[in-house]
Amino acid sequence: MNEAELSTVPLEARPYQGTTAGVVTRIVANTVDGLVVTAALIGGYVCYAAVLFVVAPRDFRAPAPSLLVLALVYFWFLVVYLTAAWWIGGRTLGDHVMGIRVVGRGAGRVPILRAFARAVLCAVFPVGLFWCAIDARRRSVQDRMLRTHVVYDWRSRSGGASLP
Repeated sequence: MNEAELSTVPLEARPYQGTTAGVVTRIVANTVDGLVVTAALIGGYVCYAAVLFVVAPRDFRAPAPSLLVLALVYFWFLVVYLTAAWWIGGRTLGDHVMGIRVVGRGAGRVPILRAFARAVLCAVFPVGLFWCAIDARRRSVQDRMLRTHVVYDWRSRSGGASLP
């Protein structure tokens, strides 16, 4: 990492730049992401209900999707959100808030198929995250299966954070 890149990293964070993130940081980031997806779906529901009201105000009834439909829509949206974020920039909004980035082999970008597989695994098996609490290299089950790492990276662009 050159001096220009290092100057954008907060002084207190520099010793951790490029090191593997722990379980608490990841839990907070994932909680933020869960709230982002929930807020987006609530916003989508409100917009859909508003369109129904505008189209037929006299016959309007608030949509009442089943729990199964809600779960499937949440799952689908979460997978799309995680895949796009990890593939495009290596980080979700929650990752950005916590200063972490998902990187592939050699600290490079995560290819789209690997980002998709990681997103599906994270959505289906979220408790796999807790494996990083006991793993010597702080890797979750998803990281171990797909050869990814989650590192501290406060830089705005994915320039390839160095791994320890």
